[in-house]
Amino acid sequence: MSSAQSNPARAAEAYDVVVVGAGFAGLYMLHRLRGLGFSARVYEQGGGVGGTWYWNRYPGARCDVESMQYSYSFSEELQQEWDWSERYAPQPEILKYANHVADRFDLRRDIQFNTRVERAAFDECATCWSVTTSDGKTVEAKFVVLATGCLSNARKPEIKGLESFKGPVYHTGNWPHEEVDFTGLRVGLIGTGSSSIQSAPIIAEQARHLTVFQRTANFSVPARNAALMHEERSAFRKNYPEIRRFAREVARNGIYTEQPDRGALDDNDDVRRAKYSARWGRGGLTFMYAYNNLGLDRAANDTAADFVRGKIAEIVKDPDTAKLLQPNSHPIGTKRICVDTDYFATFNRPNVSLVDIKTNPIQEITANAVRVAGKDHEVDALVLATGFDAMTGSVARIDILGRGGQTLNQKWAEGPKTLLGLMSAGFPNLFIITGPGSPSVLSNMIVSIEQHVDWIAECLTHMRMRGLTTIEASGEAEEKWVAHVNEVAEGTLYPQANSWYMGANIPGKPRIFMPYIGGVGVYRRICDEVAAKGYEGFVMEHGEQPQAAAS
Repeated sequence: MSSAQSNPARAAEAYDVVVVGAGFAGLYMLHRLRGLGFSARVYEQGGGVGGTWYWNRYPGARCDVESMQYSYSFSEELQQEWDWSERYAPQPEILKYANHVADRFDLRRDIQFNTRVERAAFDECATCWSVTTSDGKTVEAKFVVLATGCLSNARKPEIKGLESFKGPVYHTGNWPHEEVDFTGLRVGLIGTGSSSIQSAPIIAEQARHLTVFQRTANFSVPARNAALMHEERSAFRKNYPEIRRFAREVARNGIYTEQPDRGALDDNDDVRRAKYSARWGRGGLTFMYAYNNLGLDRAANDTAADFVRGKIAEIVKDPDTAKLLQPNSHPIGTKRICVDTDYFATFNRPNVSLVDIKTNPIQEITANAVRVAGKDHEVDALVLATGFDAMTGSVARIDILGRGGQTLNQKWAEGPKTLLGLMSAGFPNLFIITGPGSPSVLSNMIVSIEQHVDWIAECLTHMRMRGLTTIEASGEAEEKWVAHVNEVAEGTLYPQANSWYMGANIPGKPRIFMPYIGGVGVYRRICDEVAAKGYEGFVMEHGEQPQAAAS
């Protein structure tokens, strides 16, 4: 496909593939493309690699998947040589790992930093993409791969008076690269999602006073983070073949852990409590794997939710504060459960207060205060832990034009539509890594990233070998997949929560369940079967003649 470079009169630069984003998805995509002999260019709006971990530098930022599993598996040497220091790696270490990968595989020479892709338009006659970047350049590419990430478009809330605040305002999703010191300051923290739950204990240690403004209480379990010993790392490395196989083929969420064989109501109260206590003591996301029906049966789910609410009541000394911190608006796990270090205990500190903004929303922000129910809570600095326009937000920022000049934003106006989360009908040769309609945020992201990158790489190789020029999701197959994604979700408790899985944190965003909840292993088998059947559901063309039609 190097023919993309064969006509210099058409463009100053042309590539087989343009990749948007240099996070974990973009780095691995570039590595695979290089190995297959495709010319590629990566554009990254940040000043370095790492994606989510380049931007999210807020105090206490960590991954909620254990370090030894939140890592690439494509290189045996890489996974054997890298030493993670803790069970849950902190942001600086994850970023260091991303930089190590970029250097080890000499990826930087094909990455252009501090450059945002602003527009991508498909030329139906030339069957190629015209890609315009923030530096004013336009390049051509036969294929475009969106490696823009699911949680990389920080959402700034629309609060009256926010612009009039005189002190510094920080967003957890776009944190300064220099150190922020809250010593002696009164800090207002708006939001109680994962970034707030991770940052609040650390900010509280520095600040003169921390006021947390909570709209929705969230379930959180302790991380029980600890340093990784040499023996632990060695044992894990020896078992990597089975761990990786299990994560890809068996686990619903791409995480290696023991699988439950019974439902919560199959045990009596004492046995059930002992199992929850053991998981609580161990810490981490696998708390939700105590039983196999916690995401399916509300009565079963209530037993886990009640256990965690009871733990919050045990930890938080003030009964009124404890009650506010106990989630009761959604089943446990239907919003991504948080993993914390001393979050609830932070509210026992004399310099920390909790303000309920669900009953009384923030009226406005003044020059030096947050006004709620007529009361001014004076603050010197604001931290916005208000999340992301997840799954689609980073894609929406690019003006993407497909067949007939239709934009992807127009097509997705009533909710994102894809086939397998990989492509969207009407947008030929445009791939999305971990897009809506794939397991993505319901999984260990690196497991899902590697699967998508490998699928795309094999698809491009398939096309090159057969002289095919375009691939596109068929409208019929796409509609069937979107219906399937929602049908599977409706069989669970997930739609009962107003979560960012549903786009519910963005005013006016259509409510549609975006990730595929059927499980990583099931999803991988579906993708493999599609490819084995000649990319069933996709239309491939060579010149004017269709080579593989939708079924």
